[in-house]
This record gives sequence, C-alpha cells and structure tokens, in this order.
Amino acid sequence: MQETKQNEDTYDFLYKIVLVGDSGVGKSNLLTRFCRNEFTLAGKTTVGVEFATKSVQIDGKTIKSQIWDTAGQERFLAITTAYYHGAVGALLIYDLANESTFESLDKWLEEIHEQAEKGIVIMLVGNKLDLEEKRVIPTEKGKKLAQEHNLAFIETSALDSTNVELAFQTLVSQIYEMKKKSNNSHPDQEKYSNQNQETIDLQNNSIFIQDSKDQRNHNRKKKCC
Repeated sequence: MQETKQNEDTYDFLYKIVLVGDSGVGKSNLLTRFCRNEFTLAGKTTVGVEFATKSVQIDGKTIKSQIWDTAGQERFLAITTAYYHGAVGALLIYDLANESTFESLDKWLEEIHEQAEKGIVIMLVGNKLDLEEKRVIPTEKGKKLAQEHNLAFIETSALDSTNVELAFQTLVSQIYEMKKKSNNSHPDQEKYSNQNQETIDLQNNSIFIQDSKDQRNHNRKKKCC
C-alpha cells in the first residue's frame, strides 16, 4: 500500500473515495492528474491498493479527499474489497475506447453495492476522451447507463486533464451536500472520518456533466489515456 500526500493542512471534513473499474481504464492516471497534476504514459498495473489525498474548498469548508486506487484485475479483488469500508464516494470508470470495460460496469456496480456502505455516491466516468477517433462507447450510451442506475456522469481525459478536476469536485460537492442534509439532525458532529460516516441518499437525480467543446477541441491534439 502506498500513499501520496499532497499536504497535511487542517480540514473540516474527510471523505474516502474509491476508484473502481477494469485494469487499464486510467484509474491511477486520474488520481495522479487530480492530486499532483501529473500523467505517466508508461502506465503500470496497480498492485493492491494505493491512495493519495487532496483538499478542496466547498462552501467555505476545507474538505480533504482520501482517494483510493483499487486494482482492477480479478486476482486482486480479495485485497481491494476490504477498502470499500468507510467509502462515501466512488468514481466508476470505463475506457470509452474499450467495449469490454463498459460491459464490466454492471459487475463493478454490484460489487460496490455489496461491499460499500448504503448510500455511497457514485459517478460514472468515461475516460480517455482524447481518443475520440477510437471511441466505441457513445456518450449517450454512458448517459443511459448512468440514468438507469441513478448516477452522475462525465467524460474525462487524464492525459490532457479534460474534466478531471470537475469530476472530483462534483463528486465531493455531492457528498458534502448530502452529508449536510443528513447532518441537520446531528448538529454536534463536526468532523467525519473513514470510520464514522453518515448515510448518503442520492435520491432520484442523475447529473450529466458536459465538458467545454472549445477545451476538447484544444486538447484533442494530444493522444491517449
């Protein structure tokens, strides 16, 4: 297990977020792009679990996200399922240029609901938007799946950073809003930890987040992941 620490500043809330999906969809690169603004072309398979942290400001509060990169290969599942415990958010990621990674989403959703706490906020992410010319999963297909399962949805590129910040910020904002609502009946609870989480109910809302076409056209000169 490895940890990447951005800083150790004080914070108001701590949210554990897990990255879920098949091996090769870009989970590690999404994590390092968001937390360190880095990208590695020669990607390596994550063995076990590693995590990084980053703090964001929402509604005047400092929220520290502890983001766990779970291995996508089947032989690691016995290790990674333990790390769903305490997670309040998940990015469910597929490669929009790889049909099999999309077909695996139902399996991953089932695992999240079986292993994670009730009410976990899930965002569906179609990664590798920079590979538009190799796309095999239309945007509408991703939106439809998200709507069927009551998930937020966004497409990203870890390589050129398109929508990466927006994806994490939106997920953290959703978690914050749901916790704020549920915490109205617990006004004395000031901090959240991975071992002390309130239930989050997403209700019947699907949020579809669209990136800027100008930004996509500008970034499309770059390639891969």
